[in-house]
Amino acid sequence: MRRIMLACLVVATTLTASSPVLAQAADGDPASGRRIAEKRCSPCHRVLPMTLSDKADPASFQSIADLPSTTGISLNAFLHSNHRNMPDFAVSSAESDDLIAYILSLKKP
Repeated sequence: MRRIMLACLVVATTLTASSPVLAQAADGDPASGRRIAEKRCSPCHRVLPMTLSDKADPASFQSIADLPSTTGISLNAFLHSNHRNMPDFAVSSAESDDLIAYILSLKKP
């Protein structure tokens, strides 16, 4: 699972390197994203802010946010691709933007 996620993030990061506009964060609402994450993602992922990244599998949202390759575009690509180890779920564009905004809000400066 972690390898697939990292591969998606690397590909998306490579794509954003040539276009700074694509690397910008989504226009979502982090508070709404947190509520969505608590409801839909927390059965498997740790979604609340943490002081340190962890090595859990599946990855915590904090660990995902702390990856240097995590950007709005990489998260968008990940959320809209198939995952072998995740249940099938569909999120609307607004929910996706909110989840992305929440995860990016966890990123440490």
